[in-house]
Amino acid sequence: MQAAPTIREARRTTSVRRKVAAYVALTKPRVIELLLVVTAPTMVLAADGLPSLWLVVATLIGGAMSAGSAGAFNCYIDRDIDRVMKRTKGRPLVTGELTDREALVFAWALGAASIAWLWVFTNWLAALLSLGAILLYVVFYSLILKRRTAQNIVWGGVAGCMPVLIGWAAVTESLSWAPFILFLIIFLWTPPHYWPLSMKYKDDYAAAGVPMLAVVRGRAQVGLQVILYAWATVAASLLLIPVAGMGLLYTSVAIVSGAWFVGECHRLYSLAIRGEDVSPMRVFHGSIVYLSLLFLAVGIDPLLPF
Repeated sequence: MQAAPTIREARRTTSVRRKVAAYVALTKPRVIELLLVVTAPTMVLAADGLPSLWLVVATLIGGAMSAGSAGAFNCYIDRDIDRVMKRTKGRPLVTGELTDREALVFAWALGAASIAWLWVFTNWLAALLSLGAILLYVVFYSLILKRRTAQNIVWGGVAGCMPVLIGWAAVTESLSWAPFILFLIIFLWTPPHYWPLSMKYKDDYAAAGVPMLAVVRGRAQVGLQVILYAWATVAASLLLIPVAGMGLLYTSVAIVSGAWFVGECHRLYSLAIRGEDVSPMRVFHGSIVYLSLLFLAVGIDPLLPF
């Protein structure tokens, strides 16, 4: 007689967990992780040492909410595309775990909360930059660029560069040349990071009618563009040395990891022009390793005496 309520409670708990998991998936957690990887080291560089732990935590929470809001808006806007693409078939608006209205309300609420949080616990400049990041990703990239041009990732990637400005502003309540160099590094890094992924899922994007570079150009052309942007990324990373007074650790990491990253991009291009099987995901994952190493060095270098 007592088993039935227990079963109902278990089902209700499972349902709540699935709903929470769906909301989390809506925020694109992997993207958030990458954005936070660049924020904390930037704050160390801005402080020229260890900033307040609470300030770092508050900035990361606000940044995560901001990025999560942008991701949720993107899932709502791209729900028709996501239903066509195999890569995105597990997203909550495709599976039906969330309704369109639930997703939209969540996106608005999370975005408003992120701006309010940053305004209260960091400063007005960080909050306004967070608002700008959401608008850039939702309006400039998702609504305007993504379905219209093969350069969508290049200019749409501006939104992904904003966390370094937000992190710097949270510490200094101002901006200078150094955070803009960090901004430039991520801006130039985005195409060689994302275009290999678009090569992997070329048929998906073609079926969805999204003009990614891999859809409208051949593999060799994509490979060449990846190389050019990779070289530009490394050049920008070296520019930070004189601008921010970086030391031996950062300089070494920037040169060695940059050489490795460029080498991987050249390998992709070489295979593409020879008509051989390419492994674009190797460059995709390698780009994440490269950026993580670079920003790890950004965060450690100011703490060293050399």
